This record gives sequence, C-alpha cells and structure tokens, in this order.
Amino acid sequence: MTTRFSSGLSAADDGQTAGRTAAESALADIPESADFCQVFCSSAYDPEAVLEGVKSVVGEDPSLIGCASTGEFTESETAERAVVVGLLKSETLSITTGLGTGLTENVSGAVREALADLPTESSEYPYQAAIVLHDGLSGLGEQLALVVQRKLGPRVSVAGGAASDNYALESTPVFYGETIADDALVVAFIESERRLAVTVDHGHEPISEPMTATATEGSVVAELDGRPAFEAWADAVREPVKKRFGVDIDDLDGDLSVLTKVMGEFEFGVDQGDSYKVRWPRVEDPEKRELTFAVDIPEGTVFRVMHGHPDDQITSAGGVARSAVEMLDGDPAGAFVYDCACREIILDDRFDDAVAAIDDELGVPFCGFETYGETCLRKGETSGFHNTTTVVLLFPA
Repeated sequence: MTTRFSSGLSAADDGQTAGRTAAESALADIPESADFCQVFCSSAYDPEAVLEGVKSVVGEDPSLIGCASTGEFTESETAERAVVVGLLKSETLSITTGLGTGLTENVSGAVREALADLPTESSEYPYQAAIVLHDGLSGLGEQLALVVQRKLGPRVSVAGGAASDNYALESTPVFYGETIADDALVVAFIESERRLAVTVDHGHEPISEPMTATATEGSVVAELDGRPAFEAWADAVREPVKKRFGVDIDDLDGDLSVLTKVMGEFEFGVDQGDSYKVRWPRVEDPEKRELTFAVDIPEGTVFRVMHGHPDDQITSAGGVARSAVEMLDGDPAGAFVYDCACREIILDDRFDDAVAAIDDELGVPFCGFETYGETCLRKGETSGFHNTTTVVLLFPA
C-alpha cells in the first residue's frame, strides 16, 4: 500500500448521523485508520454535530480540515444537502495542518498563524502542495492565495476553495479538528515522494463588448464605463436572462436571492490574453447599483460579461480531470475537487453529468463541494483565485 483515498457521503436528516455515516462509508475502504480527513458540510447542518459524528468514527489520529459547503459530491453520488468525508492513508505523503484566524484584519498574520506548525527544516520530499480553505465571505481569495504561496515558496502549488452557505451569504466557517471558525483559513501542507497534480479550467465565453471599471473601492465596483455598474451589467444580460429564465432582469432588483443566482450564471471575465479569469459579482444593496466581488478590483480593469452553456461546463469539468491524470507520473489514487457554486446554477439538473465527466477521466474515488471561489496557483503564476471553475487536486497511487 502506498496511497489510498476513499470518500463517503450522507444526506441523513441530523448532522451527527450524517457525519458518522459519511465517515463510516469512507473508512470502509481504508485499512486500519486514516492519516488525513477533509470534511465538506452543507450549511443546513449544525457543523459541531457533524464533526462530532465524523470524529466518533475516524478518531483523533487523522489531521482534519473542512468547511461549510453548497452542494456536495463524490465519484458516485451528488447531493444538495449532505456531508462528504474524504480520507487519505499514505506511505509516501506527509501532511501538516494549521488554522489561521482574523483573516479580514490581517491576511499575512492569519497565514503566519496557519503555517506556524509546518516543518521548518529543508524537506526531504521532492514535491509539495497545499490545500487552503477559507471563509468565503472574506473577499480576500486572491490576496490569500498569493500570501500562502509567498510564504511556502514558489515551488508549492496551492489548491482549495472558499467555504459557502447555499447563497445565504451569512456564515461560511472553516473546520480545524473540532474547531469551527469564521473569518479564518485552514491549510493542509502536503509533502510527497511523487508528483501531485493541480489543474483548473472553466467553460465560459464572453457575450458582451468590453467595459471598464471606472470607479472602484476594494472589491466594490460603483461604475462601469462611467455608468452605475449594476445598470451596465443588466443591459448586457437583459435578453440572455429573459431567454434563459423567462424573467425581466429589472424585476429582480428587490429579490436578492434570485438575483444572486442569476449573477452566478452571467458573470464577468477579465481578459488574460489567451483566456479569461472569471469573476462573480453580487449586489449587497440594490439602491446603490454597485457590484461587489470576491476579490479587489482595481480601477481600469476591463471586463466582459461571460456565460457558459451547460455542455461547455461539462466538457471543461472532464478536461480538468483529464489534464490532472496526464500530469501524474503513474496511476492516480484519488482527488479532492473544488467546484464553483455558480456552475451548479448553470448546470441545474445536469450537474450529475459534470461529476460523471470527472469520474470518466479519473476512474478513482474523489469528493468535493460547491464553493464561493476556487484556489489554484501553480509555479510561475501570479493569480490564483478563480470563479466558476473546477479545480482538481489529484494524488498519485
């Protein structure tokens, strides 16, 4: 046995039962005990009860991280309200975990706290990667990814996602052992004897002419091309939204729950030359006509409104998995998948098809959740936070 990966999912009514059942399912395929555990827990559950259920099965030995989630899945099952447990047992991996708090006040300080227990001596392992899960309402995904890689070094690939809460936008905690923390991040630093694969892609194409952010403050865009930002976006999507949803975009101003989902399908793309970096907007105050993003938007940023047909989203999901397999030197053992909640909106009842496309390419156990943004930062890259993408972290057997 070198590396074994297993997954389990439960949609039981109460959190403790769901956590226990998902963990039992995952542990059934792991000899003896696990070395590492990752938990994705629907925000509909009490996370304290879920972790109690998981711990009652896996014990105290495995390092455990996780977060609140919107939609959960494994290689064989998807759910809108469930607990997912992924377990790793390996003779060729070393995994160290940490928690950082006070994220919005001091990103560097929070990362420093999370990395405090990492090995300080030069690693004997030739390959390293990190999983980062963070509070999805912090708006600091891009900065966080860059700070983590800067502190770990440019050779370390970073993967992960922003915790989510079924579009309620109220609380998106992360988990570290039995600790549940908002405004925080958790890190799993992975050292490996064999190459790890980290891949990302999206299935979006531009549907509008370019528009420039002409008034911004942090992650808030007040104007596009000198016009109220929401109005500029609404004009660009009015006809596509009517065709897709059968509604007038102007009638959604006061219904933030529906508007949030519509904006999750018709997002923005920043031109990267040969590709687009997708950015998800939301409206926090309809009267202000501003757009709030998950990352800071500098004035002068040039956007196009993007849209992804379900067929393209399914194709991109399979392509990401295929690329991950091609990166490995040998056979895969299993994977963690961080997939955007916006893709779930677009795919609707075809979400199972996207998960099946990943399964067709990987052919091994995996588990994941629907995020409020995905992290994928590799050697030589200067931007690591994404929206409406699929990120795959694949472990070698």
